Amino acid sequence: MEISQGHQQSHENRFALPVDSEHKATEFRLFSAAAPHMRAFHLSWLSFFACFVSSFAAPPLLPIIRDDLDLTATDIANAGVAAVSGAVFARIAMGTACDLFGPRLASSALSLLTAPAVYCTSIANSPASFLLVRFFTGFSLATFVSTQFWVTSLFSSRVVGTANGLAGGWGNLGGGATQLIMPLVFDLILRIDAAAVKFTAWRIAFFIPALFQTLTAYAVFFLGQDLPDGNYSQLHKSGDKYRDNFAQIFHHGVVNYRGWVLALTYGYCFGVELTIDNIIAQYFYDRFDVKLHTAGMIAASFGLANIFSRPAGGVLSDFVAKRYGMRGRLWALWIVQSLGGVFCILLGKVGSLSASVAVMIVFSIFVQAACGLTFGIVPFVSRRSLGIINGMTGGGGSVGAVVTQLVFFKGSKYSTETGLTLMGVMILCCTLAIASIYFPQWGGMLCGPSSRGVTEEDYYTSEWTSKEIDKGFHRGSLKFSENCTMERGASRVNNGSSSSSATKGIIRSPSTHV
Repeated sequence: MEISQGHQQSHENRFALPVDSEHKATEFRLFSAAAPHMRAFHLSWLSFFACFVSSFAAPPLLPIIRDDLDLTATDIANAGVAAVSGAVFARIAMGTACDLFGPRLASSALSLLTAPAVYCTSIANSPASFLLVRFFTGFSLATFVSTQFWVTSLFSSRVVGTANGLAGGWGNLGGGATQLIMPLVFDLILRIDAAAVKFTAWRIAFFIPALFQTLTAYAVFFLGQDLPDGNYSQLHKSGDKYRDNFAQIFHHGVVNYRGWVLALTYGYCFGVELTIDNIIAQYFYDRFDVKLHTAGMIAASFGLANIFSRPAGGVLSDFVAKRYGMRGRLWALWIVQSLGGVFCILLGKVGSLSASVAVMIVFSIFVQAACGLTFGIVPFVSRRSLGIINGMTGGGGSVGAVVTQLVFFKGSKYSTETGLTLMGVMILCCTLAIASIYFPQWGGMLCGPSSRGVTEEDYYTSEWTSKEIDKGFHRGSLKFSENCTMERGASRVNNGSSSSSATKGIIRSPSTHV
């Protein structure tokens, strides 16, 4: 026993942060850049931030771009849909790539592959070409999946909500930052080059987000590390990580209904956020007759709320879990997202500029906090198919944005304010699905855990076959089971029910309850 403890201590001494049995950090130190945990955290959110800036660089300059390219309202709506639709399947593919090749390689590759589309925005000369560059640039939003996967792979269950909330929130911050950055870059180009005209300046401005995205992609590849113990390629070669089978990963991801429910509900928090990023600057510019720069600043306040709102959702998820476990996480998500729906309805009803700005800010806080709360739950849906579940949920966000924009904000069927009200109703309706999520070992919103005495080990080892268990491929799932017993809630843990069969070292045959 002393030798075993000494061996474990020697492993822990390799890390700047305290770690659990999977070498995931059990503390989150925001102002640290220590490798591998905190360095990967900062690289992941910064890369996603850059991709978000690129994907939504066009909306704040749309009043200029539409005059240059003769865009109609339908052209603008179609381009907005294209910008988020490309990420639907890209996010699912990204989840698979993370499971098979690791988040570092998947993230950097996608960023580099989509950067040329950002550069090419500067040469768009028709509605069709503008739609295409927005479509291909939007693929980069799939880096959200690699960001959440990477953070989940490096931080323990007790802080994973906080870490995911901060990484996702600060990445999404790019949607607000670009509302400020692009008008400022546009004005700066006009001032520096006296000969430049506005139809040239907006084109030059797109080189800034394109270069930023390229540089962050290289930083992720050369400075990041997939897992606490190394990169996927190294661990596969050494035999320390099982090279999983794609068919099994995909199967266990798509048959887990919890992933589909979270994909639906995420479509009406993050999907709503994407929709607002596309329409809000033009909405204030047209409805309240404010200047372009003013409209950009107002729109920026929506996205910039991510600096604290989405992280607050992650922190709230971890906080309620300490007392109420997974059931607390589910209830918190339902309450916060429903409140977001209420304020979305109000945003479409108020008619003054000051009231609209105030309601929009409150709305942004709740809808973005719901995003953070969602990814306080996602890491626990599946251990083996974590990437697929991340991809499904993230893809659901893009689907929600596409559907919402096509139904409520395309053409002239509805005014923008009516579309906002109807979108709020959709949020309330779809959020009800959270009540259907049930974990047999922890319970759900409306009932407690199964009376059959299902444990964390039962749930996570059910994703492995008997032959795979005999070969020891499931050992990672066993360690994960040990490290997420806090999801039972404080009362059950204090009563001694935290001693699962995983903790006792008993290996059971896989069940089929998942």
